[in-house]
Amino acid sequence: MDFEYSEEQTLLKDSLRRFIDGRYDFESRRKLLASSDGFSRDNWRQFAELGWLGVAFPEDSGGFAGSPVETMIIMEEFGRGLVVEPYLATVVLGGGLVEIAGSAAQKSEILEPMIAGELMLAFGHSEPQGRFNLADVRTTAEKDGDGYRLSGKKIVVYHAGVADRLIVSARTSGDVRDSDGITLFLVDPRADGVSIRDYRTVDGFRAGDITLEGVKVGADAVLGTVGGAHPAIEAVVDRAISALAAEAVGAMERANEITNDYLKSRKQFGVAIGKFQVLQHRMVDMYMHAEQAKSLSCMLAMKLDGPDRERALAAAATKARVGQAARFVGEQAVQLHGGMGMTEEYTVGHYMKRLTMIETLFGNVDHHLRRYAALAD
Repeated sequence: MDFEYSEEQTLLKDSLRRFIDGRYDFESRRKLLASSDGFSRDNWRQFAELGWLGVAFPEDSGGFAGSPVETMIIMEEFGRGLVVEPYLATVVLGGGLVEIAGSAAQKSEILEPMIAGELMLAFGHSEPQGRFNLADVRTTAEKDGDGYRLSGKKIVVYHAGVADRLIVSARTSGDVRDSDGITLFLVDPRADGVSIRDYRTVDGFRAGDITLEGVKVGADAVLGTVGGAHPAIEAVVDRAISALAAEAVGAMERANEITNDYLKSRKQFGVAIGKFQVLQHRMVDMYMHAEQAKSLSCMLAMKLDGPDRERALAAAATKARVGQAARFVGEQAVQLHGGMGMTEEYTVGHYMKRLTMIETLFGNVDHHLRRYAALAD
């Protein structure tokens, strides 16, 4: 199988690397994290001008008709730079749901301004009791005339505080853990009854808990079919898993580079500690974990548009193995730096925090091992 990038994909990768190397140094990132939004809107506009927000969408929505491989390339470079802009929340999750489930009018209304960098999205699905089960939805949507009235709570919604539009899942029928009966709704975050508690996650990103108290929405707020949203949610979460796997690969590669450079420069007993055989073996293990994760990331990106079961098997296998690799590389990178690796002012600890978060997002290793076993049975 040919794993070489095309000329266009190579140019995309090069443009990403130049931007991050030139505009996304560690100190600049720390300043962004401390800002009110937690990211740079100037960077976001630059992403739009460079076409990165529209790479994965069809041309009739203003995109560039790319494939999941292009998204993988973008996220891998974002992982190397620990980019904090809401690409996953807006483009992969929010934009992905509109592309999968939206009507022609909804796609025109949302995707075009999103690709232009003028609209941000956030997807509220996880609930306090859910624990990675995508069918576990207690938020309710009751009929109210021609529209609906939404009540419930969503937690850890990435970049909810800056979203111009929320996409929220709610139950229109069925029991709490039924896959049938879940519906997606477009919600204005400024509507009456919507409250968002914004906070910073352990890796420095921003998320929010959304409370819905009798929020009224019209019939045109329904995204997709009433009661039939679960397949779309599964599909977009597998896309997010692919994006996170690629981000983890980029973060692991960069953490390995930083650690290897440190071992070459740090001296003990008059010699660089990188000459100690036990530390060389440790670095080999770290590189092997990163390379295995990269192979699985590529495999998943190429299977995202395949049959549902094949896609789900690939996503479960990738998330489980990449999660193991991310935790191992992050922890070993910090340990090999000693006490300095634990400081807030040093880079490698931030890679560990992001890799730790990636291992948990949308299901940890144990969850996806069980998912894979269930699908393969």
